Amino acid sequence: MIETLLQAILEQIDQPKKDLEHNLRALLNETVSKMDLVSKDELERQKTALQNANTRLTALQAQVKTLETLIQK
Repeated sequence: MIETLLQAILEQIDQPKKDLEHNLRALLNETVSKMDLVSKDELERQKTALQNANTRLTALQAQVKTLETLIQK
């Protein structure tokens, strides 16, 4: 009889715990999805793309300077 009562009490305690855990997980998932996070791989891809763009920009600036020099002569 005591075992049955103890089991019933544990089941009653366990349900609110599960509900709380479910609600916290949902809240955390919602919060993380609103944070606009990116993966480390995506960050590295963007860094590489930016470096490539800067290299290309530097080369184009040198070409423009060369052309300006030629035009002024």
